[in-house]
Amino acid sequence: MKRRRLAFGATLALLLASGVVAVGGASGTAATTTGASAVPPGVTPTPVLRALDLSAANRRAPLPGLPDWSKAGYRGGQPLPDATDINPSASCQITPAQLASTYGVVPNDGKDDTNGIQAAIDKLKSTCSPTNSYTKLSLITFPAGVLNVTHEIEVDANYTILRGSGSDPATGTSFEYRPDANTLYDTLTPDGTDSDGDNMTSGDGTMGWAWPGTGLFRVSSRTVDPSYQSEYNAAPANRKEIFLGSINQHWKAGVKLRAKPGETTYAARQGDTVVYLATNANMTNFKVGGFVNMMAANSQKFYASMDAVSTTYPEENLQMRQQIFTISAVDTTNHTVTIDKPLEYDMPIDSTSDGSAPIDGSVYASQASPIVEPVVGVGLENFYMTQPMSNLNQADSVQNYGNMDPHAEMNGIVLKWAVNDWVQGIRSYMTGSHPIVTEEAKNVQIQDNFLDGSWNKGAGGRGYFRGSRVWDSLYADNVTRNLRHFTFQWSASDNVAIGNDIDSDFNLHGGYERRNLIELNTQAVPYDHRAGNCKSNCGDDGGATTTPDTSNWFPIYWTAGQKGIKWSGAAGPQNVFFDNTMTKQLSAGGPYQPYYPLKNTIYQFGVAGPSGGVYHPLDVGGTPITDWAKNEQNDYTGGHGVDASRTDTGQSLFLKTVAPVTSGPTTSPTPTPTPTPTPTSTPTSTPTSTPPSSTPPTSPGKSYEAEKATLGTGTTVTSCAHCSGGKKISFLGSATFSVTAPTAGTYPMTIYFMSVGSVHTATVTAGGVTQTVNFPATPDYNTVVTLKVQVTLKAGTNSLAIANTAGTGPNLDRIVI
Repeated sequence: MKRRRLAFGATLALLLASGVVAVGGASGTAATTTGASAVPPGVTPTPVLRALDLSAANRRAPLPGLPDWSKAGYRGGQPLPDATDINPSASCQITPAQLASTYGVVPNDGKDDTNGIQAAIDKLKSTCSPTNSYTKLSLITFPAGVLNVTHEIEVDANYTILRGSGSDPATGTSFEYRPDANTLYDTLTPDGTDSDGDNMTSGDGTMGWAWPGTGLFRVSSRTVDPSYQSEYNAAPANRKEIFLGSINQHWKAGVKLRAKPGETTYAARQGDTVVYLATNANMTNFKVGGFVNMMAANSQKFYASMDAVSTTYPEENLQMRQQIFTISAVDTTNHTVTIDKPLEYDMPIDSTSDGSAPIDGSVYASQASPIVEPVVGVGLENFYMTQPMSNLNQADSVQNYGNMDPHAEMNGIVLKWAVNDWVQGIRSYMTGSHPIVTEEAKNVQIQDNFLDGSWNKGAGGRGYFRGSRVWDSLYADNVTRNLRHFTFQWSASDNVAIGNDIDSDFNLHGGYERRNLIELNTQAVPYDHRAGNCKSNCGDDGGATTTPDTSNWFPIYWTAGQKGIKWSGAAGPQNVFFDNTMTKQLSAGGPYQPYYPLKNTIYQFGVAGPSGGVYHPLDVGGTPITDWAKNEQNDYTGGHGVDASRTDTGQSLFLKTVAPVTSGPTTSPTPTPTPTPTPTSTPTSTPTSTPPSSTPPTSPGKSYEAEKATLGTGTTVTSCAHCSGGKKISFLGSATFSVTAPTAGTYPMTIYFMSVGSVHTATVTAGGVTQTVNFPATPDYNTVVTLKVQVTLKAGTNSLAIANTAGTGPNLDRIVI
């Protein structure tokens, strides 16, 4: 089908409640196209994959008026390391056999492997990292099988790869994270909904210093600043993390600024590359080729520029305009630093130098903060990770935007003060909070990962695929399921999210994130993906008892004005959406409908015009919106904050050529297992029927494919790369199988199915007997599980029907009798 091009000046094709997509032309005439889809494109039944060529040679030159994204990702667009980049010295390669013999890391033995893994990393850090490089990397290869982890593993050995033996939990490396008593958070907020970083204290420090929190793997400096050494020594085991890496934080390494020549207010202006430091600034940590975070203080005028002025949420003394740059030159005589590309914001001397009154009665300085000990050249590859919780039921987490156990809000992989690192080929299942999260990171590459589920997705912002304070980074070909958001947050800029397949929203979460490119992604947001779906520990989200959020989460979330101050400001300028396949389900069981569907239109959010990215908050009739909620379907084009006047005939704004879309992986993935319970766990009740098994047993019986059954009205056959025969049936009305039995009797029947998001029911009729069967919720459309029921058959040929004509039944792969 040929794509229809709309004229310049056409307004957004926005999703309307009626199910009709309305497009207003430049002439004022309206064109309409029906856009409802019964099946989310590309998400059901299998993820969309593109096999993108991300090489520097395949990247487009920057387009006039748009940001330069050509240097996004690892080392500014260099390929991720291969075998030729490994240090050939055996002393810098730790094999599975050496992990077992030297460090006691033995798979499947039920013992704690944390300290052994940490010791292996520490050995490479001390003996190999000092002389390694990006083309001479150490390597730890983990064995296949289950490795047990009880507390955070610190990955601060520069130029080191941590590589598993595969991300399939059945055949590869599986990290099972069970946080111990010194790792779990021991203090919750007064309402009990979230861990309380402000009140987990030791000495002068709080656990908030360790934001975004504890992880399974933490790619971050562990150096303790000398001024904190005594407090670190005195801190109990569950508080020592507070002081790790503090030498890199701005209150220790950062220096204040002075006015640039000819100015009295600013140390540098947007577009400058030279920043003027205070004349008494310590220049020791500023080195050519090193990294510096330019941190501009919030001011009342800055808040006002975003229409982020509110009496509900207080303004805060923060440095929300940030970005890490490479240092090009240092002038120790004149106390200036030159950075490698132009500033994207003004650098006031402090929070009042632009003429603003003090926030909360105090003056807050801008700073240039050198990254004293960045973790560089670290890769995490090809393993599986999960956080088993024997006291919780995974089915209760699906479309639940509350926190199921706030004490256990552990992340998967944390990258902090990290540059030129990567995460590739990871599979996560039910992490405590964010599966992958950044905080102060530059040129990282997050690629080809499958991230499924989180125990905590509620108060405090849990369970995201989160890019926070991240710059010049690349998120490509990832699949996420059952997470809260895919976010760029807190001054994140110049990042590219391309070729991802998600079932949540792309969330510009606040704090002046800007100039990010989101393109060629596939996205279907179900009706149940909304704040109101919260079962416990909801805080002030949708399950709150006062003023709950009753809005839907649409494919895009843009943090607006007065609500944005809650997150230290609104979304910033020139976040670009191009050629995404976005759909939203507006009612339970309803069709999925397109959102911002025009394929050649460049949607620039937060700008006043087509070029240059001049900031303009979103408004309706000239009045800035105070909250995105309930305003998701307005038309913001024509000078109201979204510019849609530009089009591009290329396949991508980032890449020259794009591989065709394929449906699903080239090999069938093994279903994700349920987290392994602890040996002491006891079932709360005895099941009356065999529960779903995520490792389908080999049956001696005969297999009957669902797509070959006689199908009732509405039942649809869809492709399914991970299903038997490559197909399954969806939208079950009825499926009638012709089955045979050698003699009359009762037979066990195994049903291979998917029941995504919630429990679905169906009737099973055989031998004149009808029974109703509940199909427990499964995590996604990539996990086929099994359920056994007993059926009565006569000798010879039998008619066996599985049906749900009144509601929504499960997706069926096959039956085996």
